[in-house]
Amino acid sequence: MHHWFDSPPGRYLLAWEQARFDEAVADIFGYHSLQIGMPLLDGLRANRMPHRWLALDEVPAPEPGAGPAPDLLAHAVALPFPENSLDLVLLPHALELSHDPHVALREVVRVLVPEGRVVITGLNPASLWGLRQRRVRLYQRLSGGRGRLYLPDVGEFIGYWRLRDWLRLLNFEVEAAHFGCYRPAVRTEHWMESFAWMERVGERCWPILGAGYFIVAVKRVHGMRLLEPAWRTRRQRAAATMPVARSATEMTLTDRNME
Repeated sequence: MHHWFDSPPGRYLLAWEQARFDEAVADIFGYHSLQIGMPLLDGLRANRMPHRWLALDEVPAPEPGAGPAPDLLAHAVALPFPENSLDLVLLPHALELSHDPHVALREVVRVLVPEGRVVITGLNPASLWGLRQRRVRLYQRLSGGRGRLYLPDVGEFIGYWRLRDWLRLLNFEVEAAHFGCYRPAVRTEHWMESFAWMERVGERCWPILGAGYFIVAVKRVHGMRLLEPAWRTRRQRAAATMPVARSATEMTLTDRNME
């Protein structure tokens, strides 16, 4: 994955995702935030939370451009945090690379506080890039392995609508969704720049067919309504005035005092 992101299409996608992260996390407040995977992408650099961590499943190799060292080693399916402890979790391509994306999402639900947010990026299989990837895979099966894949041959690409269904089942509400990278599946920097005009056309004519998608979702927790005890709801009876009987002697003494 690291080597692909160093290619012209990889840098193009990475720049688009970095811009979306900077816009989305700048106004998300809290105390604890976590990015899982993708050290090439600094998704929390525009965030102002006091505690920000990067978690990787392994220490990256010491090579140029490998990204910063992780703050902790952890898998997305087993995060070392207690329940309701994180305000923000970033998953840049983490679900695609996870061996069990369902479990990874449930783990995010566990560690997020109520009204906490998760930000997810992924490669869109319903795009020009995804169509080329499927065509090359079909050719490889028919030709005995010949052909060069355009996208990394790792994990499983998860469609946008499929991911929305997963989030809805886990009581997430999609707050924002963006698609981007509408240029065709070319490999060189020259051809990438030649098709720059397709960005404006794609956003206007086929917005959901971008090569990458970006989702911000909020964890909703259905609250309970506390019912007051029955004795609290009963109207209290007003205290009635009771006449006081007085003797004739007491009345006479009272009248004299008043005089």
